[in-house]
Amino acid sequence: MGKLKGFIEYERTDEGLIPVKKRVKNYKEFTLKPSDEKLKEQGGRCMDCGVPFCHSGCPLGNLIPDFNDAVYNNEWKKALHLLHSTNNFPEFTGRLCPAPCEAACVLGIINPPVSIEMIEKYIVERGFKEGWIKANPPKVRTGKKIAVVGSGPAGLAAAQQLNKAGHSVDVFERDSKIGGLLRYGIPDFKMEKYVIDRRLSILEEEGIKFHTNIEVGVDLSCDELNDYDSVVLCGGATIKRNLPIKGSDLDGVKQAMEFLTLQNEVVDGIKKTTESLNAKGKNVIVIGGGDTGSDCIGTSNRQEAKSVTNFEIMPKPSIERSEEHPWPYWPFKLKTTSSHEEGIHREWSILTKEFIGDSNGKVKSLKTVEVEWIKKEGERPSLKEIEGSEKLWPCDLALLALGFTGHEPDLIDKLNLQTDNNNQIVTDNYQTSVANIFSAGDMRRGQSLIVWAISEGREAAYQVDKFLMGSSKLETKEKGDLPLAR
Repeated sequence: MGKLKGFIEYERTDEGLIPVKKRVKNYKEFTLKPSDEKLKEQGGRCMDCGVPFCHSGCPLGNLIPDFNDAVYNNEWKKALHLLHSTNNFPEFTGRLCPAPCEAACVLGIINPPVSIEMIEKYIVERGFKEGWIKANPPKVRTGKKIAVVGSGPAGLAAAQQLNKAGHSVDVFERDSKIGGLLRYGIPDFKMEKYVIDRRLSILEEEGIKFHTNIEVGVDLSCDELNDYDSVVLCGGATIKRNLPIKGSDLDGVKQAMEFLTLQNEVVDGIKKTTESLNAKGKNVIVIGGGDTGSDCIGTSNRQEAKSVTNFEIMPKPSIERSEEHPWPYWPFKLKTTSSHEEGIHREWSILTKEFIGDSNGKVKSLKTVEVEWIKKEGERPSLKEIEGSEKLWPCDLALLALGFTGHEPDLIDKLNLQTDNNNQIVTDNYQTSVANIFSAGDMRRGQSLIVWAISEGREAAYQVDKFLMGSSKLETKEKGDLPLAR
């Protein structure tokens, strides 16, 4: 695929970035598109590797060598068709995916991998620019009605696939706008919200009906769901993990998603900022080293924080792939995001012991201790505090970016769905214990990636269609050839 020996001739190229001093003045995306010639060269780096492990690395099973080859040959419309055949929303994954496909790229064994995510992004952007991406409503309706609960990436993917099969689809969202985590959790500097809205207009043209400000089980009763032939639950994993230590109830100790959601609403013009959730002039400490923590860092810098510090309880990862994470598995190595580059002090192997407040009940500092992880063969690593390593950190705003523990139980209880010992919905091929109710995305599998949510929505739609009609012509992916890591 691509150009014979292209991987030898061409170096990896990534998007350019607007300089830090300029981009932190606003919340707009700050990437710079490479030339079409450069993109062609990047497609040409794709190797004729025989077994394209990128397929297994991608949760969607994207036809990566094929669309790389199409880009190299300047067949952009063909590349778009190939991309859309497995991915409903490449404009989301092309911006927000950590690119496990690149971690599995064969070229990545000895050289920087093919810039797959960037190519994906500019294929779909070319499609929108040229007017190739248009509504494609089904020619025949089946007469079946389906309710999709939740409008994040899993819900949107399920809705589009089921509508494509000819079913009538209603999507219910409890927030005021469609998009779920894409709209309210992802900062605009990573993905401006017009990206969601232009896709939504297409979905609406295709016949999908969206209903906002409706919480199923509250505003729409569970009895009313009986009007639908099938229900797909895509409500996400929304219960935030807390830090149950002394002082966690102080003013200024906030959940990251509360902080990010408000800023997204401020950018959208529907709310005004509040002093308690604004980093301006404050010493900000972000606890948690994942993507949400990184988003908090970027947002804090744009709000003109006095200082931004990031705590991570795990040890500092290595720069290179370790023996514990061999190719083609996802490597847990040091990740430096664009937000980190904008200004941050990072600490690893550090445990927050206490939030300390002033006389008015506001947080003023954090007490921490350094830790080491003790590894014993056959056992889970254990945590040991290092004596004498205690430290006080000035802090006016502490943001907890500790992930999510699972879905909210209320609706599940009302529908009498079976759950396991971890309170996860029990499913078989996405079907719950109630025959006509299915589940997909984080609500089913737990906190995960956007690309996995889209995959889950697509696969759930296939199973729903098969349940209703006896068989399905919707696309479904084969099991990958990469075994699960143990």
